[in-house]
This record gives sequence, structure tokens and C-alpha cells, in this order.
Amino acid sequence: MINVALLSVIRRWHLRDGMSIREISRRTGLSRNTVRKYLTNGVVEPKYPARTVANKLDAFASKLEGWLKSEAKKGRKQRRNSRQLFNDLVVLGFEGSYDRVAAFARNWRQNQHEATKTTGRGAFVPLTFAPGEAFQFDWSEDWAVIGGERTKLQVAQFKLAHSRAFLLRAYPLQTHEMLFDAHNHAFRCLVVYPRGASSTT
Repeated sequence: MINVALLSVIRRWHLRDGMSIREISRRTGLSRNTVRKYLTNGVVEPKYPARTVANKLDAFASKLEGWLKSEAKKGRKQRRNSRQLFNDLVVLGFEGSYDRVAAFARNWRQNQHEATKTTGRGAFVPLTFAPGEAFQFDWSEDWAVIGGERTKLQVAQFKLAHSRAFLLRAYPLQTHEMLFDAHNHAFRCLVVYPRGASSTT
């Protein structure tokens, strides 16, 4: 099932970014025929067959959707679950079943998840680096047996962004002196020399 948010993403990828139907199909999981249909027909929003049977939830759908949007912004412990939302609708006069409310909430959350996941996948910027241009640094903790005694170590970690070459150096503490010493050793070991030059020049 395709929603308005996903359709907007598909049209933007194809019309603005020039992305192929094959690539859009790969990213969204939709068939190429489905993608092509919504693009070639100039559809602004997806159309579905009109429902012929009245649903008791119809009169409360906008209220329930508003609650779901509001609850999604709260922390997990503060959110009302589907049973609580159902009980609150009953207070307002809803006479339908809990299963109907739970299914509506489940479908709404799934649509939000799909829209977020799809747009997120299309907004990444590949990072490329020249040799020696950038590196990553971080501290981590590890343990080693030194002189028969189990000792906690602070490990300085370096990784070059281009080659992914890395260096680890362990210290007893995280101090400024040890930070500077770790960088000094890393630069000496991971230095990139110009083509034709050697470490002795």
C-alpha cells in the first residue's frame, strides 16, 4: 500500500533527482510497474476503491489519528497504548470493537515507519577522503593481565578515513599527556608520504 508521503518521495526522486525507475523500485521495495504507474499517470495522490460498507470508526478516525500523532511525540512510558486509546474513544461514544482500533493504530504506525525509512534512505551523502586527509579518534576500555594482575586499560584508537588503517595504544589513564602521546605515536606510524618519498626524507 502506497501513501501520500511515499508517493511524494518517489516523484521527487524521479522528477527532480533524475533517479531511474529501477533504482526507485529497489529503494522502496515496490514493483517497477507500480512505480511507473504513479509516475506516468501524473497521479498527485494514490486513489483506492471507495469503501461501500460504513465503518463505526469512520466518525472517530480523525480524532484517533490526531491522538496517534500526539502520542508518537511522547516518551515510551508516557504513551497511551491501543487499549487506552480504545477506552478513550468509548467515552466519546465509539461503539465498535477494540480490534478495529488496534488495526487502525497498527496501520498508521506502519505507514509512518515506511515513510520515514524511505525518505531516510534517500538522504545520505557518501563520504570520500584523500589519503591522509582525515582520521577518527576515540577512547575505549579494555582489560589485560600485567604481572599476574588484571588491569583496566584506556585504549586510544585511531583509524584513517581513506584506507581504514588503524592503530591502538593502551594507557593506564585518560590524561592530556597521554592524549598527546597517543597522537604523536599515531602520526609517526600512520603518516602518509608523497609518492616517491621515503620516511627518511
